Amino acid sequence: MEQSALARRLGTTDAVVIGLGSMIGAGVFAAFGPAARAAGVGLLIGLALAAAVAYCNAIASARLAARYPVSGGTYIYGRERLGPWWGFLAGWGFVIGKTASCAAMALTVASYTVSGPGWAQRAVAVAAVAVLAALNYRGITKTAMLARILVACTFIALAVVVIGIAAARPGSAHLIEGWSVVTPYGVLQAAGLLFFAFAGYARIATMGEEVRDPARAIPKAITLALTITVATYLVVGWRCCRPPDRTGWPEPRRRWPRRCASPVPRRWCRLWPSAARWPPSVHCWR
Repeated sequence: MEQSALARRLGTTDAVVIGLGSMIGAGVFAAFGPAARAAGVGLLIGLALAAAVAYCNAIASARLAARYPVSGGTYIYGRERLGPWWGFLAGWGFVIGKTASCAAMALTVASYTVSGPGWAQRAVAVAAVAVLAALNYRGITKTAMLARILVACTFIALAVVVIGIAAARPGSAHLIEGWSVVTPYGVLQAAGLLFFAFAGYARIATMGEEVRDPARAIPKAITLALTITVATYLVVGWRCCRPPDRTGWPEPRRRWPRRCASPVPRRWCRLWPSAARWPPSVHCWR
């Protein structure tokens, strides 16, 4: 009986977009707050540590994907390099980890979409998982097309946040109030939290049978996607750490809501992040 194979329909650009969609989303909206609380103004140090670990992991994944350009990801790598048992263990570890990530992303979407009781948020999270699973079931090309749309929404949302913080009046700079003193433990804690925002490049490595010329395209896509993600997070982190210029600003008549931390209307602050957090969830079910 012949072994079935997936169709190679994706190019390097598609793989990069899917990688970006797997990384940029829930992590940047959910992890930066706790990380900033833990590290204070040492947030960028924690981000640099997380990026360094992610880079080493991504390079290893890229080289393994080039050597074994088939679907299976960590299962294939563990089986071929260490043996069947280690492949079994690595494969199940990947599945369990991605399932937990998907649940965290769905709950994050729900927390921004619904401000009601816990059961309502859980219902929205389950609905989000069901909708995205149905979309992914339609095929990899549909997933890639949806990823382009959602990644664009994510970058627009981040641009709104960054511009909003840059334009904030002094009385609105709540992101800086009450930050903790920088400690080594706090920086390491922030690095661990921010690593979640990078956990998505391995998704590209699992598409060995869906990408054209995978030995060349997958390593290139992983490198490009991670580079763009690191640059994006550095801009967001730098903007969050840098207080608005207080020179020449009059005392504001009204303080904007704390969750907003910018002069952007609060309903926009709730709408954009909830829309932008969907991209990683799209790929958890592929």
